[in-house]
Amino acid sequence: MPMTVCDYRPGLEGVPATESSVSHVDGQRGILEYRGIRVDELAQRSTFLETAYLLIWGRLPLEWELKEFSDDIRHHRRLKYRIRDMMKCFPEGGHPMDALQACAAALGLFYSKRALDDPAYIQKAVVRLLAKIPTMVAAFQLMRKGNDPVQPRDDLDYAANFLYMLNEQEPDPLAARIFDVCLTLHAEHTINASTFSAMVTASTLTDPYAVIASAVGTLAGPLHGGANEEVIEMLEEIGSVENVRPYIDARIAKKEKIMGFGHRVYKVKDPRATILQKLAEQLFDKFGEDQYYQVALEMEQVVTERLGAKGVYPNVDFYSGLVYRKLGIPTDLFTPIFAIARVAGWLAHWKEQLAKNRIFRPTQIYVGPHEQHYTPMGDRRPMWDAQPAETPPTIEGQVSMAGPV
Repeated sequence: MPMTVCDYRPGLEGVPATESSVSHVDGQRGILEYRGIRVDELAQRSTFLETAYLLIWGRLPLEWELKEFSDDIRHHRRLKYRIRDMMKCFPEGGHPMDALQACAAALGLFYSKRALDDPAYIQKAVVRLLAKIPTMVAAFQLMRKGNDPVQPRDDLDYAANFLYMLNEQEPDPLAARIFDVCLTLHAEHTINASTFSAMVTASTLTDPYAVIASAVGTLAGPLHGGANEEVIEMLEEIGSVENVRPYIDARIAKKEKIMGFGHRVYKVKDPRATILQKLAEQLFDKFGEDQYYQVALEMEQVVTERLGAKGVYPNVDFYSGLVYRKLGIPTDLFTPIFAIARVAGWLAHWKEQLAKNRIFRPTQIYVGPHEQHYTPMGDRRPMWDAQPAETPPTIEGQVSMAGPV
């Protein structure tokens, strides 16, 4: 059937882009499943690398398979010295997400062979990306301060090793376990903006390093992964519990977004936010409460009172920053950590895309003029002197506009 104006949805809201068995969200009931297993069960019983295996290969691994997978990743954590040399040239004030995108793309220069029909090639690409992305993030954090990067330790597991590489101090076991759960919670979430970016790039049959680099660039935006940084900035701006209601009322009156609240899919509290809040409380019980936690609790209560009827509740970004702060992670590393976790989901969709590939080529609805003619240079006038062009027919009222991301 030919496309019509009525088929248009800004931002492709609600338009199916693919069929997938990687993950599922029920936004009305607050359920997130990876390969049919609820994320709260995986958070309690699994590990990030086991969850990554589940997402990418489609099933939970056998014991020997998980050991082999984990050992392979341990032995590929180190970076080529030329990658490190490149990172030394990055400006100290650059954002870590920009550094990560550049480094992920650069991996393709060192592993340029493209054999997308070879299972061994796919396996090696998966291992390299899962292994090296955390090392890149930690290395840039130290190198922008003028320090040499800390080499990874093969005796530490995935989460503990990353925390160790940030400051060369072995983390508390509780902190390492909670960080591992955070990675599991952020590993996958259906066809969001960065995953769609990865799929579009993958559909051209380019290398997987370019696929991940494109996804990292998309995740960096404040309407996607960058929101967790803005939540902390918001809590610091509010400052105290007494300031919460005036702040919320002012934002609502101006119809401004409240960071960390609302979701395109969830119309109840994000299940990941519920788990992250519990993780934060575990950290606070052992290491002391964050000064902004009571502000966050008051915010959730006030926003629920004001906007709960409209389906606006805390999303995954609201409590994650408080967890990372307590783990001693700088605010501008929050989104790169999101990327470390989401590499698993991106790779799962990359692998799925390869299995049934068709290049993405959406159409458009043209709203510009027709039958225009070339104007010689001497006859052209500045835009502010030109007569208003005829306004194309409006499509307002024929489509539903996109809601908050």
